[in-house]
Amino acid sequence: MTMTLAELLAPVTPERFFAEYHDRKPLHVQGGAAKFAHVLSWRQINRLLDMTHIWSGHSLQLVMDGTPVPPEQYCGRATSRDNAQVLQPEAPKVRDWVKRGASIVMNDVDSLTPGLAAVSAALEGAGLGKAQGNVYISWQSHKAFPAHFDTHDVWAVQVEGEKTWNLWEGRAEWPIAHPVFRNMPQAQHEQQKGKLRERVLLRPGDLLYLPRGWYHDALAGAPASVHIAYGVHAPLGMDLLNILVERALYDVEFRKPLPRQDGSAAAKFALTSRAGALGQRLAELCREPKVMEVLERFVADYRFSRGGHDLLAARGIAPPSEQAVAEADAPAFRVLAPGARPVRRGADWVLKTASGAVSLAGPEVEAAGWLLARPDVAEAELRAAHPGVDAAALLARLKDAGLLAAA
Repeated sequence: MTMTLAELLAPVTPERFFAEYHDRKPLHVQGGAAKFAHVLSWRQINRLLDMTHIWSGHSLQLVMDGTPVPPEQYCGRATSRDNAQVLQPEAPKVRDWVKRGASIVMNDVDSLTPGLAAVSAALEGAGLGKAQGNVYISWQSHKAFPAHFDTHDVWAVQVEGEKTWNLWEGRAEWPIAHPVFRNMPQAQHEQQKGKLRERVLLRPGDLLYLPRGWYHDALAGAPASVHIAYGVHAPLGMDLLNILVERALYDVEFRKPLPRQDGSAAAKFALTSRAGALGQRLAELCREPKVMEVLERFVADYRFSRGGHDLLAARGIAPPSEQAVAEADAPAFRVLAPGARPVRRGADWVLKTASGAVSLAGPEVEAAGWLLARPDVAEAELRAAHPGVDAAALLARLKDAGLLAAA
């Protein structure tokens, strides 16, 4: 499963994005409900949560109306698979908090499914930086976080329900992941966020891009909302300093001791002169072809290492696979028209669509009503629930009519 930046931004072109929006201002791209149906579904969310050994009080977080829930209140003490004591989320406790309206944050999910990884690869493949994804599940009228900014660009992909985002005029000046920016009191955020710039309603298939430092907050506007926030961390000017430190190891001037200070004007002048000389030497190092070669490679390769495993090909047992990572789940379909129902037209039954109507045979009427009442459905489930129906054929017809999308 692959995706490009052009597909992610469509109908906005990458050329227009980089010319008008990147690191300049927010961008809201409206898409159809099918656009991100393959990225994540309720079925996949539940399946991921059931992988209990990968979750902890850090990787799975609950937030109740802006206040983080202490892990001890939804986790239990467990023994990890290497016999370490850990706090592990427990389904009954999580369920109780969800009933009360707590939002769920699933951290670092950007490689856990082919759909999630496809968006990560699209962002990183465009040279935007390292893409780290978190899933945010929230409920109507419960806000997880107050107004804030992020220390990275945000790409919000809406996959379920609706969410209204408040975008404020304020923007922090290129903040980084440091306590100076991360530990600001909320009162300071409220003062710096400025006036409301716009409200953006995200629906399934929509994308919202926010440059680093842009103040925002969001509130679910449907019974349930799910979006994946991809935090894209670009290489910074400070990364050049790390490269220069490595280069300075081989420069004798940086290995010499600094002038001793005894409080005299001469000693202070000597230190100031040495600092100026070292600064000039750093400028010279920045122009060295070898340093620039290392810097260019660092920026070009600034992404997380993902995938690439093909074990049978590595052993020479099979030819290289075109797609090393296969979709492990059975094929499923996302319902794009929740609430749609078969209706009688004379002696026949049909499903109305935006482009016409789909005729239904007798057994298909009940089957269609059953599957359209669900958020998603797999062919095997439809076949088991309604054995008298040609499940594959019915799903194909509803997909062609725009009522379903491959998930």
